[in-house]
Formats: sequence, C-alpha cells, structure tokens
Amino acid sequence: MRIRQARPDEARALSALVLRSKAHWGYDEAFLAACRDELTISPSEMTARRLVVAEDETSGEALGVASLEGRAPDGTLGLLFVEPRVIGLGIGRALYAHVLDTARELGFERLTIDSDPHAVDFYRALGARSVPGGGALPRLLVEPPPRRAWVRAWTRGPRTVQLGNVGEFQAQFGELTPLARRASGHYSCLAALGSPHPAAVVLPVTVPPGWVELLCRQLAWDSVEMYDGLGAAHTEDDAAARADTQAAEAPPPGLAASILARPALTRRLRGLGLPFVPWGHTGPSGELSGEPLPSGALRYESKSAANSLFQRLAPAHPAITVPVQRTAANRREAARLLLALVRAGTGGVVKTEHGVGGSGTHVVRSLRGLLPVLRALPRGPLLVEDYVADGIDVADGMDVADGMDVADVTDGSAPSQGDSRPDLPSNVPRDLTYDGLVDTAGTVHDVGAARMDVADTAYRGATVGPGAVPDRAASIALRFGHAVGLELAASGYRGWYDVDFVTATAGRLAPTEINLRLTGPSVAFMVKARLDETRGGDHLVRSLDHIPLGARLPNTELIAWLKELTGRCTAIGAVLVPSIPTAAFDPAPFLGVLLAARVPDRLDAAEALVRGAAQDLGRIFAPADRIFAPAGGTSVPAAPTGRAV
Repeated sequence: MRIRQARPDEARALSALVLRSKAHWGYDEAFLAACRDELTISPSEMTARRLVVAEDETSGEALGVASLEGRAPDGTLGLLFVEPRVIGLGIGRALYAHVLDTARELGFERLTIDSDPHAVDFYRALGARSVPGGGALPRLLVEPPPRRAWVRAWTRGPRTVQLGNVGEFQAQFGELTPLARRASGHYSCLAALGSPHPAAVVLPVTVPPGWVELLCRQLAWDSVEMYDGLGAAHTEDDAAARADTQAAEAPPPGLAASILARPALTRRLRGLGLPFVPWGHTGPSGELSGEPLPSGALRYESKSAANSLFQRLAPAHPAITVPVQRTAANRREAARLLLALVRAGTGGVVKTEHGVGGSGTHVVRSLRGLLPVLRALPRGPLLVEDYVADGIDVADGMDVADGMDVADVTDGSAPSQGDSRPDLPSNVPRDLTYDGLVDTAGTVHDVGAARMDVADTAYRGATVGPGAVPDRAASIALRFGHAVGLELAASGYRGWYDVDFVTATAGRLAPTEINLRLTGPSVAFMVKARLDETRGGDHLVRSLDHIPLGARLPNTELIAWLKELTGRCTAIGAVLVPSIPTAAFDPAPFLGVLLAARVPDRLDAAEALVRGAAQDLGRIFAPADRIFAPAGGTSVPAAPTGRAV
C-alpha cells in the first residue's frame, strides 16, 4: 500500500468509496442520501483540501482517502474513510499518520476532527482528545507532536534506506564463525526498524512473507520496498540443516558489497534520493552511500580504546567511575590476573577486544568459575578488568594478592577529596545504556538512556521511555555520553553510537564499552519516536530480542500466529511489533519483538502474554497431525493438516 496525492479524475470513484465506508456502520438509505452532498468530493477541490489516497500498489485500487484542510496553525482532518473490506488492516492508521506528518511539516499545531460516532475510539487510541463543539458530531482535537531534533538529524528528511549489514560490520574486526554469521543474519532484521519510517530495507536474510505488512500495520508505514535474501541461503530448509552443514558454508560477501555487485539494485536505491542508513559503517557501505568514514573513525569500537577514553574523560565527571583495564597477552596471563582479583575479593571481567551483545565477555567471581571461562576464550590478547560491584566499595577491606598493588584493583577515576558523589536511588537498574548520534556536520545529539536486560553478560533487551531509568541516573549517563560523542565527532565518526554502563558503588556509574553502530536499544528509541508521533502520548517501549518458542513454526503459521498475538496485545492496551521473525524454524526457535504501552503495568502484562503464548505453542502443536517439530528437534516434518495458530 502506498499513499499519494489524489487526482481530479478520480473524484467520482473516491466519493463512492466515502459513501460505502459510511454505510459500513449501518446507516439507512435516507441518512446516506442526506449526507451525500457533504461527502461528495469535487474535482476542483483536490488541491485545496490536500486529499491523499491509499492505494494497492499491485492493482492500483483505492483503499482509502483522507484530507488535511485549513491554514496553519489550525486545521481540520476533513475526511478519513477506508474501503469497508480492508477496515482493520491498518489503512486508516497509515492515512492518519500521513496527515499528521504533513500537518507537522506545514506548521499545523492543532487539527479538529468532527468524527463519526463509530470512529471516536479509533481517534482516541491515536492520541486525539474530546473537546466541546462539533454540533451533531463528536468533536476531537489532536496536536501533532513536534518531531524530535535527533529524529530530524538521523533521517535528514522523512524517510531513509536501511541496510541490515550486521555481519559485514562485525567481520571488520575478525572472522565470524558459522554460528555468529547465522546470528548476525537474524539480528539484521532489526535494521528494518533502524529509522521511524523507512522507504526501503535491504537484508541479507529472507524474511517471512507478511512480516513487512505487519510492521506497516503496527507502525502506520506505507510503501516500504523490501529487498531480502542478499546473503547466504537462509530459508526454512536451511534452518533445519545440521550444524556440520552450516559449518561448511563459505563466508558470504557483505551486504553492501552484495548490493554494489547488483548494478540495477544499486541504481534503484540511489535513485530514491534518500539517505542510506547502515547498521554499521563499512568500506562498501561508504561507497554505496557516498559518505565514507575517514580512517580510524571506528577505533573506539575497540574495548581497550574505549576504556582509555573513559579514563581520560572521567576526572571531569565525579559521578563516573572507570575500572582499571589490563591487557593479557594470552590465557595464562589472563588467568593470573583474574586469580589475583578473585583472591582480592572483587572478582574480574575478561573480554576480547571486540564483541557484540556480550559475546567475548565473561565475569569470574570464584575460583570454580575461572577454568571454564578460560577454556571458552581465544588465545589472546585479552582484556581483564575489575568486576564493578554495586555493593561495597571495591577497595574496602581487600586482601590484595601478591604482586598487585592496591591501585590495580580499585577504579581508576576516584574523585578527589571534596568532589561530590551523587547518590543514586535504590531502583537504578544494574545495566544502563546511553544512545546518541553524531550528525553529518559533527553535531552530537542526545537520544536518551535505556534500561538493559542483561543475563550474566548476554544482552537480552532494553526498555526506553518515561521512568525506565531514574532521572538522576539518566542525567549522569547523558552528560558523560554526550562528552564521549564530542570525542567521537573529533575523531571523524558520524552515525549512531551508545555507551553502556553498570551501576557502581557510591552512587556512580561505570562505563564499560562504546558501540559505533545501531543496537537493540536504538531500535526501541526508533519505535518509540514513531508511536509517539502517530499515536500520541509518551510510550514505554521494550525490546525483547530472544523469546524462546515452544515449537518450530514455518513462515505461514508464524505470521498467522503473530497476527492473532498482535490482536491480543491490542486488547490489553499494548502494541506488538515483531522484530526478528527469521529464527522461528531454527532447531532452537525464538522470536524477537518490541512491545509498547503508555503505562508500565500494561507493558509488563504484554510481555507476560507474549512469553506465555510463545511457550504455549508446544502444547498447541502437540497433536500428531499438527506437530512440525518440538523446540530443539532436528527432523523436518510434513506440512500441518490442522489449522494455523
């Protein structure tokens, strides 16, 4: 579906659509006859009323019509009617969002809606409120919220071209294992949500038919071009293949390189005249977009370089503490350093130089945990840090191991005497992140702070929105994150970045790494921006990147189940946006989603609903004639004979 300007020659057809839509609500012929003149569209008023049409991109059939009338700052949503057979499929929401976007661009601050009584709940759900007036019809008012400055800086206009080049970005820092390549393929789907309203999305994996339609319905998008499957084979049959078959795959070319190898696709994407937004910057993505980064602009993706930057910035930020980091040439040296930290009572963290989502990072707090961690690590070099406790100060009452000075096991940025150590409230989560961006001019824009869900060291999701991070902690994170952004801008970096923190002692935050790319929390900020603009209010958004499924679902059954699940979330006042749909038929199937609501209780209820429904799939598919495979199974059964979920 795409939205375009209405043409004078279709005035008669659009007038008939409006009357059919009005009749859908059960009005009799006499009433419709009385409304006919008011609802008839004249060919001469198309431009003045700013009429737009939602049309089927395949057939060209008109599916709905809307108008934005009046002169800024006060206007009217004059018409919004949808063909009856597609009511409930997101057409009306997309038209409404389009009108709000246009109103915002033209400087409208208020729009009046004299609504059909049957549509009042629709408008209220999208942020309009009832006001006096309107005569026989209920009157509502909507005030289009201004677009956030960071959104304007990120998109440089209304829409973008999104590149899901996750694997290509990661491969710059070391060869990916077959398992890591496959995980990067799943994770690349998040790139579709890497801006509030993309015009085109390019992915290395093949996505289920119907997934983009679901995104459009939930986020009021129109006309998104999807180019998928540009990487290695990633189908249901491939998902069921054994690990040794996957291990034999040759590394696929990067996504941007694959696009450049297709001249027609390259011309098409460049011909859109829109900014390219890669998941992360690479040489090929810079060639494709015409905006390459200078040499060295990605150096702070390195954990050691990031730690050095944190140490340099920390003295100006009394509420920040930075753990000392040491380089171990090999596992033996890392073991010696970790053993000393364990014996000192603090524990330690061992990291590889690069890694995403917690990969390559391990916490060691006991002698028993040391050996299995070392076995899982590469030979070296490795980075060893103090474990940042959120209880007593790490230097209090320590028995320091032989060969290590006490300065080596305390943080490297203790404030000088007289510096304030702001106390953080007790409800500050353990793991936080700051997100920001450096625009093409080198200006730093703060996006916000998010609460992260981290199991051990593995990232699982994040929550953004009002109350997700207490104000005091958010203020500390934003001030330090902005300072990091200024350093990134000076190094030549342009794009999205984040700074991850853990809560430490004495009311301080400890920065742990910098990510010079999009991430799961960044996607939550994008979805929040879109929902706030199109539905009003101040949404809480939670990204959940890994929800285990109780059964493996082929694409058709997955999309049917997701449609049913989105309806159940809507019924409790929440929004479900499926974010990672490509792993539902893996041997260990899972799903990624984003959930949104205006109050915490409904957000938590939606998460419980989704997790419960995901596990219930194991029982739903239990009958022999419906089972595809239990989670963790290896066979590929025949297609089901029972109904789709």
